[in-house]
Amino acid sequence: MREFIIATNNKNKLIEIERILGPLGITAVTAGERGIDLGDVVEDGETFIDNAYIKAKHAFDICHCPVIADDSGLCIDALDGRPGIYSARYGGESTSYSDKITMLLKELEDVPEEARGAHFTSAVCCILDDSTVIKVEGRCEGRIAYEPSGSGGFGYDPIFTVDGVSFASLSAEEKDRLSHRGNALRMLRDKLAEIMKTD
Repeated sequence: MREFIIATNNKNKLIEIERILGPLGITAVTAGERGIDLGDVVEDGETFIDNAYIKAKHAFDICHCPVIADDSGLCIDALDGRPGIYSARYGGESTSYSDKITMLLKELEDVPEEARGAHFTSAVCCILDDSTVIKVEGRCEGRIAYEPSGSGGFGYDPIFTVDGVSFASLSAEEKDRLSHRGNALRMLRDKLAEIMKTD
């Protein structure tokens, strides 16, 4: 097994990453699990991929081993793409996702069904060594529901729907197949598989 440091404190993301990359013989661990403090990093990029790279480079410079970082968010058409790259900070970083969802639904309460289009974006950056940087981006189109549903998933999953079903109502396998992060991680998996063939 080959160990990759995942630059996140989000256990749900870690599980998704290991589920998709595990077949390559990759074990996903956080820096904290290896006793490494990554400290804080300023995510001041203008795009998801900018911020994914910033987080990955910060972690790589500290860990000096393969790292993966993800930056993802919800972009709502009726809100001109908000919250976008500020999805995790919408309403304040310490605000719970339950409260973030309540605030978003309040903003959208007068928006009709046909105008509730949205998409999730996931940008993933993997740095293997000083000269090997892989960047991929996945996207999933959907709609914003009028109220949360489902008991699975995390983040904005309870209000993001595909074909009328919320991400929070899907099984892990179904979500991996459809989701923005699943799409991005499969692209990364394929690129890593090619690289590992030549190692």
